[in-house]
Amino acid sequence: MPMNESIDPFDPGMSPLLAAAELQDHLMTVTHDLERLQRLLDDAGEALSTHFYSASSHVHGLMQQSGEHSTGANPILKKVIEDIAGAITALQFQDMATQLIAHTSQRLRNCSDQLARDTFGDDEDGAAVVELAPLRPNPVTQDEMDAGSIELF
Repeated sequence: MPMNESIDPFDPGMSPLLAAAELQDHLMTVTHDLERLQRLLDDAGEALSTHFYSASSHVHGLMQQSGEHSTGANPILKKVIEDIAGAITALQFQDMATQLIAHTSQRLRNCSDQLARDTFGDDEDGAAVVELAPLRPNPVTQDEMDAGSIELF
């Protein structure tokens, strides 16, 4: 078989042991991809938070320099403050996405471990350890971001 061709673990002619090994490999690949995605989201969220808080600070500084208070502020500066506040609120959904990715990754790892234990059994070091699956089916109930609909954890 050529190196770039994938093995189909659902091929009825494939041995159960080889199919299980291939399926476990796919599960672990997806888990690693999700962990990479989580790191990317964390980095992006951190950078966005830093920049939004900095921009907010600069706008407040401009308002103080011009002698304006937030209640009587220039309508453009007031709108900028509102937009920045909305962006910071939207970043809370990054935390929800991170929780969902971690939950999904843990479930996939549990499936992979169970598959390995059930297929390959215990090894010379003892019984195979399978990390428990999350008890809750989903840690995040929010599935959209509407104004006023945010649920903080």
